[in-house]
Amino acid sequence: MSDLTAVKALVFDVFGTVVDWRTSLITDFMWWAKGRGISADWTALVDGWRGMYVASMDDVRKHPERGYVMLDDLHRRSLEKLVEKFEIKGLTDADLDHLTRGWHRLNPWPDSVAGLTRLKTKFVISPLSNGNVALLTNMAKYAGLPWDLIMSAELFEHYKPDPETYLGAAKLLCLKPQEVMMVAAHNGDLAAAQKNGLKTAFVARPTEYGPLQKVDFEATGNWDIVARDFGGVADRLGC
Repeated sequence: MSDLTAVKALVFDVFGTVVDWRTSLITDFMWWAKGRGISADWTALVDGWRGMYVASMDDVRKHPERGYVMLDDLHRRSLEKLVEKFEIKGLTDADLDHLTRGWHRLNPWPDSVAGLTRLKTKFVISPLSNGNVALLTNMAKYAGLPWDLIMSAELFEHYKPDPETYLGAAKLLCLKPQEVMMVAAHNGDLAAAQKNGLKTAFVARPTEYGPLQKVDFEATGNWDIVARDFGGVADRLGC
């Protein structure tokens, strides 16, 4: 078993690990559109939107001369392309803003708030997400997430899995990388964190992508903790 006695802070992937983005967005948009009389395949739009997520961040990496672009703006650009692709009619600029801010209104997984609350009794807890600061702050208010602070890729102007995010989080907390544990439902995120010296905890979220889920059903790396949910992480860490 790994020696976890040095761990002082836990940082969390958020989309998919802490919150159920897919179900939240589809439900939100269906009810909103029903009230507006707007017809669209919201499931296809949400899945397509998430499908553009990595490519949009990669484009920022490939063009540093353009400067850093926060996730809200990337989401808006992707949404505009999808609205045109799916030929969704009747949306105003305010409607597009509302849909983009759907990412601020995501519901937590059933174990998230209780598990985070337990972990907070012993550790500093924070998101370490590609979401921008305003998005993560609004989401925390909406979902009741008890973070001690908000850490975002926006603070480092680098998206995960760039090393600057993981090492930047440790630096902001005045901790060594090995004193910080990354908690995620994505093996790739944990692999990058581990490569940069952080401890790691895997919690599977096998329904994150609904029927489209292809990976991350189980741990595939040598992570320090593998747990069923956040309560299991708390158990392992003595909270």
